[in-house]
Amino acid sequence: MSWQQYVDQSLVGSGNVDKAAIFNSEGNSVWATSPGFQVSPKEMEEIVAAYNDKGDDTGVKQVQSTGLHVAGERFVVLKADERSLYGKKVRFFYRVFSRFSSALEILPFNHPVTRNFRSFYLPGVHTLQGKEGIVIVKTTQAILVTHYPEHVQPGSAANTVEQLGDYLISVGY
Repeated sequence: MSWQQYVDQSLVGSGNVDKAAIFNSEGNSVWATSPGFQVSPKEMEEIVAAYNDKGDDTGVKQVQSTGLHVAGERFVVLKADERSLYGKKVRFFYRVFSRFSSALEILPFNHPVTRNFRSFYLPGVHTLQGKEGIVIVKTTQAILVTHYPEHVQPGSAANTVEQLGDYLISVGY
């Protein structure tokens, strides 16, 4: 099976992942990717650095406090170990009280109403973990970088990627 077939059939074809890429374990060579999923060299450096980080004395890695960027999006890292990185997308928002309603509304950071002087917002930009996320798995010779959409359960996406990782390790990759 070619690397592109692993992306198209084993990962995206599962329905649990909507975007995927496979890199070499140093992160400097793209072996396969789904259309429109562009992981930059700088983002791959972040991912490789996360795997090289052994953590502090409590076992916490720096990436768990700084997060990761993948395909131009920021993710909060929920799990980071020697094999896997799991993250949730970060959304920025304002809490807004409208003059026309006493209800508290949560609006995206770039929403036009948040720039409108007729609305009142609570100071500061707030963050929220979204429902979409990433699962990244490192094998002996490859790094699988995947994204799952809002409607997919994180566990289903993780199982799909981890199973492919197990298979690649079993065949020497």
